Amino acid sequence: MQAHEIDYHIYGEEMQYVEIELDPQEIVIAEAGSFMMMDNNIQMETIFGDGSGQENGLFGKLLSAGKRVLTGESLFMTAFINQNNTKSKVSFASPYPGKIIPIDLTQFGGKFICQKDSFLCAAKGVSVGIEFSKKLGRGLFGGEGFIMQKIEGDGLAFVHTGGTLAKKELAAGEILKVDTGCIVGFTKDVDYDIEFIGGIKNSIFGGEGLFYATLCGPGTVYVQSLPFSRLADRIIASAPRAGGNSRDEGSLLGGLGSLLDGDRRF
Repeated sequence: MQAHEIDYHIYGEEMQYVEIELDPQEIVIAEAGSFMMMDNNIQMETIFGDGSGQENGLFGKLLSAGKRVLTGESLFMTAFINQNNTKSKVSFASPYPGKIIPIDLTQFGGKFICQKDSFLCAAKGVSVGIEFSKKLGRGLFGGEGFIMQKIEGDGLAFVHTGGTLAKKELAAGEILKVDTGCIVGFTKDVDYDIEFIGGIKNSIFGGEGLFYATLCGPGTVYVQSLPFSRLADRIIASAPRAGGNSRDEGSLLGGLGSLLDGDRRF
């Protein structure tokens, strides 16, 4: 497998986007909806699956697209091709506040495992597939189900995270315990499992769920401080209820306080 060699630059702090520079005839693939802007000479084309070149014929393309459905992604991806004889640029944006991580697969043994919705874009030739959990506990209680996403090849891929990013280098046998939703991804040699928190008070009143993930080295682990699911839960909890007002920040004025606070529609 020979992926296209692309150059890139990441802009921003909390709402980042990645700008990719393509040589003539170079291609980058991206998730639908991640496109931000591009030069006039770049052509956009919708494709089945990841366009890695591994699928042969109609059956192979359907199989590649079917794998994406299992990971909760769209059947289609978008390919951006530089049709000019000079370099051109295309940019992709993170869907929510956080960081964009460049993953050089040659440094990780050609494989990186990540949560299902973290993939943003990659050089043409990188394969985006599925990674089945081999342990029942991980599949039932791991937050990501039996299926995670795997990125394979010898090129560059980009994944996005929520909030602040932590990168942990684990030595052989070293264990890191993480909230299941805070895992972004890890290298192929990391052993991932689920462990019960234990204790009646912790289980009933702890508010942190019943399980956490244990990751055992050697390898590299990326952890996010704000999973999108946690952010969404907070937004839903603060949303206006049917037939009532939104939850105020301790105001004694109630509805009148909402009027005095300004525009509270968002």
